[in-house]
Amino acid sequence: MSTAFSAAKFGTQPFPLNPISTISHEIPLVFSKHTCQFLGLTWSSKFNLSRRSGTVVSVSDEKKSKCAPILVITKEEGLELYEDMVLGRTFENMCHQMFSLGKICGFVHLYNGQEAVSTGFIKLLKQQDSVVSTYRDHVHALSKGVPARDIMSELFGKITGCCRGRGGSMHMFSRDHNLLGGFAYIGEGIPVATRAVPGQGKTGLVATGAAFTSKYKREVLKEADCDHVALAFFGDGACNNGHFFECLNMAALWKLPIVFVVVDGMDVLKVREVAKEAIGRARLSQGPTLVECETYRFRGHSVADSDQLRDPNEKEHYAARDPIKALKKYLIETSLVSEQELEVVDNKIDQVVEDAVEFADQSHVPAQTQLFENLFADPKGFGIGPHGI
Repeated sequence: MSTAFSAAKFGTQPFPLNPISTISHEIPLVFSKHTCQFLGLTWSSKFNLSRRSGTVVSVSDEKKSKCAPILVITKEEGLELYEDMVLGRTFENMCHQMFSLGKICGFVHLYNGQEAVSTGFIKLLKQQDSVVSTYRDHVHALSKGVPARDIMSELFGKITGCCRGRGGSMHMFSRDHNLLGGFAYIGEGIPVATRAVPGQGKTGLVATGAAFTSKYKREVLKEADCDHVALAFFGDGACNNGHFFECLNMAALWKLPIVFVVVDGMDVLKVREVAKEAIGRARLSQGPTLVECETYRFRGHSVADSDQLRDPNEKEHYAARDPIKALKKYLIETSLVSEQELEVVDNKIDQVVEDAVEFADQSHVPAQTQLFENLFADPKGFGIGPHGI
């Protein structure tokens, strides 16, 4: 269980920044008021973290998971959520097969069982919004719109991959889709999503600190229509990293438009409801939100992990809470979608993933000359010839 603040207790309220040794979840936490000028704004650190009586449901309240969802979605929204989650699950299952066949090399960390958070958050974003992922990044990329062909080709190390075969499983990136990368080091992506240092030129401003960039464009460059939001995904292990505390303090101090998402949830409708409020607050310049959810990954840490250490009863318990099965049950029981319509989606996704594998397998490996690209300003000055040797 993570020690970060839980959405079950705080909804999507702002979070305290001062270190506290013990916290009562039943007593409102109120901090003294301070003011600070930044970009012409006055910030107040008076936070009230009491449970609210709103309609936001807990992402981590397991006891409520068996109740009928109180959220309302349209048929189109339901199909979009289902299709995205099935795409993520099917793609990851195929990745496991391809690794076993030797088509994919290196470390591969799969996302099975955690699809609810990727779909619940990312499908609410605009194209201009940014996502920063972890080393478990395939499904985040898919949800953000990166084509399955591009991702599978990247996993195969082919020139047609989203990083031209140079990133691999843990380093997906797509400038066109504002996917700012998967990061192998724990907590490494949090600063990328949060902060930038003005005065380092356009490259530094755009490449570093998506949330700061959005605020800077709106308030300094006077781009009034810039309401871009950044999502930073990371596991609870990152909460002991210095970057985590530094970036949370900075984000709250400057009211940056960012949502910090810790781990995952098992109910996409509950995740989506919390995400809607958190993203809405960010767009309205009301500051950052930290959302913690409970999750359970259905596969081992990586494809190299045989997953023999976890209690079989524990696995069975969480398998019964499969987020895709739960959404399918909801859609059918509420008569939003028929089972035949969902079967059409399943068949469509199978074709998409099979096509991605065929495309990746037939693509070319990068040329030897690509090995030294983007490393040196003048490769010839290092004695490197046109063929990288």
